[in-house]
Amino acid sequence: MLGSNVFGDSDGRFRSDHPSTENGKGPFPGILDTNVFRGGPFELRAALLAKRNFAVLALAFQGYQDLPKRADRFHLEYFEEGIDFLRQQPEVKDQKIGLVSISKSGDLALAMATFLPGISATVWINGCNANTLVPIYYKDICVPPLMFDVKRTKMTPSGFVDIGDVMNDPMSEEGLPSVIPIERASGNFMFIMSEADRNWQSAYYAKLACDRLETHGKNNYELVRYEKAGHFIEVPYMPFCLANFHGVANQVVYFGGEPKAHSEAQLDAWKRILNFFKKHLEATNHNCKSML
Repeated sequence: MLGSNVFGDSDGRFRSDHPSTENGKGPFPGILDTNVFRGGPFELRAALLAKRNFAVLALAFQGYQDLPKRADRFHLEYFEEGIDFLRQQPEVKDQKIGLVSISKSGDLALAMATFLPGISATVWINGCNANTLVPIYYKDICVPPLMFDVKRTKMTPSGFVDIGDVMNDPMSEEGLPSVIPIERASGNFMFIMSEADRNWQSAYYAKLACDRLETHGKNNYELVRYEKAGHFIEVPYMPFCLANFHGVANQVVYFGGEPKAHSEAQLDAWKRILNFFKKHLEATNHNCKSML
């Protein structure tokens, strides 16, 4: 196991605490882990993936230490630097690289998989198929953001704020320039979506992403549906989050789902994520297996 915290420094450089290993010295496949829009590193998921023989960099991208509290743009060069840092570690050298993302970081992961070289597997959990909220830049490319209309906000019968329909349609005339051209990606995708997600229309966005790949003659994806799960499909046994503070809405909002179905979805999704990364990242001759 890679036992240290590995994360982005606030000045844009990266550091590692020289990880110890329970499962040998590797090399192990590398995974870049980005979290929701708050941007800080979510080290629990990274640590659990490390227990399964992956070397994981939980990367902060805003709202952490002296990174901008709220970025007004994202430059993929920053994430590329993180991936390059991960590749250079002796535990990862010459191994395949994967991405795991959720919510807003889902469209960041799609952009990385599309525009950055050498991404072999991307897990997208209840994200969007279009870039949202702030522009993404990479070299001479700019992907404008899909925006929202707060007038579409509703109230649930229980009194929660429901923002599930506020985002503009990616397939509208103004939305199309924000859609990420994932057909250019060389790696594989796993789209995990909840049909009861009320943060935004994850099921619709996942379908659009899969349809786009199929239209371009590609079958490099898996689609996983959970009918009654809510927005935050986290690692197993994390508490069900029906409503919480939303960093963009700046208030407590309703995230949807039913507790039992959501908890079961987290258990099932974790197994699928591990199998997906093993299938697309692990070398066939890698003989170091976790006992857990």
